Amino acid sequence: MATRITRVFDNGNSQAVPTPAEFRIDTDRVQISRNPEGDLLRHPLRGQRGEALMQTLQALGEIDETFVVALETERQDRLPIQERDPL
Repeated sequence: MATRITRVFDNGNSQAVPTPAEFRIDTDRVQISRNPEGDLLRHPLRGQRGEALMQTLQALGEIDETFVVALETERQDRLPIQERDPL
């Protein structure tokens, strides 16, 4: 299993941990838990955001397939990964 050391930043009352590129996940939400040994675990939560709304709008004929394809294309066109100096 690959491992990597990274920094921890204070961000108000929370902490932020940058995720190295090789561990990048395709989601905007994670579930965080701690196992009995005290290790933190991050589990990606796959997005279902807006799916019910999209289904309703399609059923009502408010959007067409061109619109859906444009949304999917926009979601897939992500910004490039930032180059950073190794720690």
